[in-house]
Amino acid sequence: MTERPGGRSSYHHGSLPEALVAAAFELLDEYGQEKVSMREVARRAGVSAGAPFRHFADRQALLTALADRALADFARSQRADAAAVEPNGGSVMRAVGRGFIRYALHHPRRFELLRSRVFVASREPELRDQLDGIERAFTGLIVADQEAGRLRPGDPELVGLAGQALVYGLAQMIVDGYLPEEKAEELAEKVLDTFGQGVANHPSQ
Repeated sequence: MTERPGGRSSYHHGSLPEALVAAAFELLDEYGQEKVSMREVARRAGVSAGAPFRHFADRQALLTALADRALADFARSQRADAAAVEPNGGSVMRAVGRGFIRYALHHPRRFELLRSRVFVASREPELRDQLDGIERAFTGLIVADQEAGRLRPGDPELVGLAGQALVYGLAQMIVDGYLPEEKAEELAEKVLDTFGQGVANHPSQ
């Protein structure tokens, strides 16, 4: 790398896509996806205005790359939430739902990007494999909770859809400011517990 006057380091071909995505994430986290432009991303990465187009066909392609990276980060967070609760015998589904809401609380603009790319009628082909993997893993967690007796028997896909609808709605309410930020996580946990009382497997007395 060599220093460019008035900007960041210039990048060799192999590392430029990563630098562009990193710069785009800065813009996303600071201002939201509406302010992510090819020109500003290039400026922040310290390269010419035309350089991003060698790696991303247009702004939409760059946003898709951001969504793909955000999904990977989200999936890692979900796996960590699941791994943390499993040794304690608690509901993995609840932990994953809480993690979903926490992610939206801590990364509201990344959540908005994912919302606009994931919760839509037609998903982008570049994201389908990763989304399918996340959904299979989520269904597997529900099945594991059911087999362990923590959830009632039933169609795991329907249980998953109900849980997804709940946490998505709560996350959107947080991002929209409907739930006060300082109480959002606490309120969300209480709602999750209320929902859990309806799907939990309560042993007969």
